[in-house]
Amino acid sequence: MSDVIDDLVEQVRHRIRIGDPNIQLQNVALTHTLEDVIAEFDQVRKASDITQTRIQAKEEAFLHLSGLGQIQPLLDDPTIEEIWINEPGRIFVARNGKSELTNLILTDQQVRTLVERMLATTGRRIDLANPFVDATLADGSRLHVVIPDITRNHWSVNIRKFVMGSKSLENLVLAETISPTAANFLRAAVISGLNVIVAGATQAGKTTLMNALLNSANSTDRVITCEEVFELQLTSPDWVALQSRQESLEGTGEVTLRKLIKEALRMRPNRLVIGEVRQEECLDLLIAMNAGMPSMCSIHASSAKQAISKMCLLPMLAGSNVSTEFVIPTVASVVDVVVHTAMQRDGKRKVQKIVSVTGRIEGNNIETVDVFNLVGDQLVPTGLHPAKSEIFKNHGFDLIQILSN
Repeated sequence: MSDVIDDLVEQVRHRIRIGDPNIQLQNVALTHTLEDVIAEFDQVRKASDITQTRIQAKEEAFLHLSGLGQIQPLLDDPTIEEIWINEPGRIFVARNGKSELTNLILTDQQVRTLVERMLATTGRRIDLANPFVDATLADGSRLHVVIPDITRNHWSVNIRKFVMGSKSLENLVLAETISPTAANFLRAAVISGLNVIVAGATQAGKTTLMNALLNSANSTDRVITCEEVFELQLTSPDWVALQSRQESLEGTGEVTLRKLIKEALRMRPNRLVIGEVRQEECLDLLIAMNAGMPSMCSIHASSAKQAISKMCLLPMLAGSNVSTEFVIPTVASVVDVVVHTAMQRDGKRKVQKIVSVTGRIEGNNIETVDVFNLVGDQLVPTGLHPAKSEIFKNHGFDLIQILSN
């Protein structure tokens, strides 16, 4: 069947004079042309070649021409969260946080063609000089590719699908990701302009939680988001999304997260958001927070305390002149709330802990107060109040009432 499909695809491309396989065809015109080519195949080939599998051949050829080939059904499956290719014969998917090996088998060339087609509209490239690439696909899914000789033999491809079903705190409460009381507390913290850090491991639901938190802010807030690749999806009417850019073939034109943060501060934001803090851009974020800019970011960390420790470490990557004497007191004074979320063994995402940073330091340790802890399967208040309670009060929130509901 593969030879028949290859012949069909080539005939259709020739028929409508397309030399670039990345070009997406109009579905109606493509269907008509494909039917004409199949009809001609019926006349010149044996019945066993095409007639008995006419519908299957048409469907497979259509996917090769208009979609992303044999992985298109995986992309269309709403139950699949992520797709990754370790090698052409080992393609995995994740459903409800659990991985499954599929029975799909590709060739090395099909994997390369697939990546080229996905990158065609992103303005990004992958080659020996740039063996890694991050890109956002048209549907919002995130693509990550690594090629040999960074990998051993085959191209490694990850497609994290855009399955942002919960864009509000209410939806997260319904999904039992967070308790109603904790959701009300975080909503009050965001509206009050506190600086919030969302921590967790990969696939812990950090981006989903950040979306929900940002969408709970005042609709009049002007939000500027800075990301390596576009992932956040806000409902705010006044939102500008910025994305970093890799350098050109000439070695020019690179736009880093640090550059985006500096430019974002010139755009009159009411809230600055960094999709994920990984490196020295953490210094620029701390400086913005220190200047009174309400901010939010996500960070890879295994706990809330580890997130704070990492916030103290990353700024020093900016240069030897950045010292702990500056960073630790700054983190203690500007970071207000840290939310730790994780994926549980059953694949569900759940907020594990919400802590408040008091601003006090003991040695090199920043003091925190646990406001919510996960007890059993429930996120419950600890009975302790967060620091800066006067900010909540100034914005019309009664913490005693919020934390007692």
